[in-house]
Amino acid sequence: MKKTKVVCIGEALIDRIRNKSNNGFTDFLGGAPANVACALRKLKINSIFIGRLGNDAFGKKFISKFNELEVNLDFLQLDNVSSTRVVNVDRNQFGDRFFLGFEDSSHSCFADEVLSKKLIEKKIPDLQKFFIESKYLVTGTILLSSPISSETIFFLLEEAKKFEVKIIIDLNWREVFWDHSSFSSEISQAARINLIKNFLNHANVLKLAKEEATLFFQEENPLLISQQLSNRPDVIITDGKNPVAWYINGFQGITETPTSQEIVDTTGAGDAFLAGLISILISSGYPSNQQEIEDCINFASVCGLLTCLGEGAIEQQPYYEKVNKFLGSLIS
Repeated sequence: MKKTKVVCIGEALIDRIRNKSNNGFTDFLGGAPANVACALRKLKINSIFIGRLGNDAFGKKFISKFNELEVNLDFLQLDNVSSTRVVNVDRNQFGDRFFLGFEDSSHSCFADEVLSKKLIEKKIPDLQKFFIESKYLVTGTILLSSPISSETIFFLLEEAKKFEVKIIIDLNWREVFWDHSSFSSEISQAARINLIKNFLNHANVLKLAKEEATLFFQEENPLLISQQLSNRPDVIITDGKNPVAWYINGFQGITETPTSQEIVDTTGAGDAFLAGLISILISSGYPSNQQEIEDCINFASVCGLLTCLGEGAIEQQPYYEKVNKFLGSLIS
């Protein structure tokens, strides 16, 4: 059986982003694993989202969007006590965003912090069926800030490995999540970094931003970062509009990214990039030479760029046809 599905685990949340007019905020569906799950569907790849939302208005909006895109929700959990997380996001004049913190919750934690292992264990046969059909499992590191969700993610990783599912980790360092967590706010930055670095040893593929490479590895060379991890993963380092550095399948290189003067909002660009990369790995197979790797990175970069041309992450993600049309315009 050809494995063609992707399991995305982690947070789904609301990005409350300052308007272009600087006059108030607008709510958008977001959260890196949720973004990747949705972007994959637009790129014709079957995805499964495993996470926990509040049983509230925001949770219902997510379910509606997931259903519209036909993201599988068999393992979505709804919490009647904890709410869906709302992240306040500001933007600078270049469209780059920074996090201001969170809207107050009616409970001591947000729904994504209490992703339940027990609920998943009750449906182990269904989970194993997914893993038999899945090529990749995608997760980040934000939910490691909660021991409850963290335990669940480690459990899912171990189950996935039994079925030879490859693990893709997007480092996605967001210190504000740790600072505001009732579980981890007292943990030092050094301890947080150490915890995350240990987690990265599970990766077969690691995606991270240049500043994350510097903070976690004191290194910007993807090969040397790979050598610091026990799995010797393939490593992709993004840097906004600057070239992508990569070490993939024994090859190393740097690929220029397409640019535009029309950048509006960079929220979710990295998630669209990752979804684009995964979609090519599934549809075309793992790249075996320099040119195939360049093609993968180019496709992924266009997915990221097109997501920046409007507001919000999921709404702006491009469909497969739009990406190919843009790539064709670059060649002609």
